[in-house]
Amino acid sequence: MIKKTDPLQAYRSLRDFRKTPEPSPEEKSAPGEDRIFVIQKHDASNLHYDFRLEVDGVLKSWAVPKGPSTDPSEKRLAVPTEDHPLEYADFEGVIPADEYGGGTVIVWDKGTYRNLRQEKEGGAVTMAEAFSEGKIEIFLEGKKLAGGYALIRTAKDRSGKFRWLLIKMKDDKADPGRNPVMTEPESALTGRTIEEVAREEASKG
Repeated sequence: MIKKTDPLQAYRSLRDFRKTPEPSPEEKSAPGEDRIFVIQKHDASNLHYDFRLEVDGVLKSWAVPKGPSTDPSEKRLAVPTEDHPLEYADFEGVIPADEYGGGTVIVWDKGTYRNLRQEKEGGAVTMAEAFSEGKIEIFLEGKKLAGGYALIRTAKDRSGKFRWLLIKMKDDKADPGRNPVMTEPESALTGRTIEEVAREEASKG
């Protein structure tokens, strides 16, 4: 009998849930009818944006240092991180400084997405297969981002880990003149900035 692997093992092993307010995988939520995506602004050791896609009951995740762009000519580095539980999609708060990923998190954008490769290739390519092949094409329907985006796996870095690129596709949602990372800093859930969340949590003592 083949032992089923736990996709959230890495997530669980990196965190002490007695200290961090992040959701525990034991509180697993059921997948919804529509697949979600979430982009979380994360002020850790370096400010970055965590891009997450619901795939087979977990959130596949990438850290995007400069955040997503609406300009198809810009290729944004996306560094794979561990899978996260679905309920992480609503997480906002402050991770203690001595914990993994210590810093403030807000939900910068959230919505649903469609698998464009599955649509274009006659339903033949699932999201898990697209991830494995290193070629993901999706259509986002978020509060800040919309339209086609591609995640393309590139060569390995010096540590032997693959890097990916996040690229806006050329469609009617592309806008080279827009810079939502700079002009729309607020949470898509609560309207708070990352600085406001940090101050609120600090005031609680």
